[in-house]
Amino acid sequence: MFCRCTMWKMKNAPHNIYIHVPYCMSKCNYCAFFSTACATPDWDRYVNEICSEIESWAKNLGKIDVPTVFFGGGTPSLMPVGCFEQILGTIQDKFNLLSDAEITIESNPGTLDKDKLRNFRDAGVNRLSVGVQSLSDEKLKFLGRQHNVADALKLLDDARNIGLRVSADFIYGLPGDTVADVINLCNRINTLGLTHCSMYELTIEPNTPFGKMNLQMPDNETMAQMYLAIGDTLQLPRYEVSNHATPGNECMHNQNVWDGQPYMGIGRGAAGRILMDGVWYEQLGNNAQFEKMDDNARAIEMILTGMRTLCGCRLTDAIKNVIDMDWVRKNQSLVQINGDRISATPQGMLILDDLMVKLVK
Repeated sequence: MFCRCTMWKMKNAPHNIYIHVPYCMSKCNYCAFFSTACATPDWDRYVNEICSEIESWAKNLGKIDVPTVFFGGGTPSLMPVGCFEQILGTIQDKFNLLSDAEITIESNPGTLDKDKLRNFRDAGVNRLSVGVQSLSDEKLKFLGRQHNVADALKLLDDARNIGLRVSADFIYGLPGDTVADVINLCNRINTLGLTHCSMYELTIEPNTPFGKMNLQMPDNETMAQMYLAIGDTLQLPRYEVSNHATPGNECMHNQNVWDGQPYMGIGRGAAGRILMDGVWYEQLGNNAQFEKMDDNARAIEMILTGMRTLCGCRLTDAIKNVIDMDWVRKNQSLVQINGDRISATPQGMLILDDLMVKLVK
């Protein structure tokens, strides 16, 4: 696929790994991700494809360090534990999986009992991301979820009780939601003892069930007030636009990606950014794409991801080349420079999309 003589020069460059598991019990009403509702996936075929792809990258990148592995979906917790063991074993064999590597698996309540959860832990999972989405059974049904609140709370407790780091995802800004509803949600989350949670604004995507409905969504001003209310009410500090954690419990995988580190996307529906011999490549899983990236295009990507975080984007030479520094100097109420990083102020975070359009030349 690539010239090996070039690849080996970068064999020590760390790459994070994202592995896409495209199967679900059913499609949620809001979901636009690459996933398929399938009662009986061909797991043997899936694992063979994933392991083959990993081996292909190893031949070209060498035995690189791997600081994080993230199984996303879809619903990775549907995967048999034996399949997970084969995939992680291939990564350990072909790469240098660091001894303190963060290994995350996304899950949905109702797909894991205590035994399977413990087996995943014993096989190497040390972080579980749980798609709770709501603490209202009525709203869960509206979203098209297959679990209820009791199922979700049980999974959170079971995971913590066996020593896993646990994160929970929630969705706010549903039709009819008020700021008071969001404050109530945050207050209930505060009682759960979480050290990490993600608060996602409901986005209506085309070609989803919600996209085909004429839903009356909260207006932009209300959504801005909800965002502020989350920051004021949730007892977990915000470290990225949608993510909150106690210090030391941030998602290392996402932090590395947002900060511009290289990562592989393995499997159909996955995307990656490969760094080889100082050159960035845009990559899609299942060998669907591998193309050299323009330096400015990659720099702009790093701005778009880095500026979502409170620590901001590193001001490398490539980043400085695409930022309008005159605009930065004139808009210090929206952006700030601290040392070698540029970040949005609290006021700037409220208009982040518009801000980034103006920030880039």
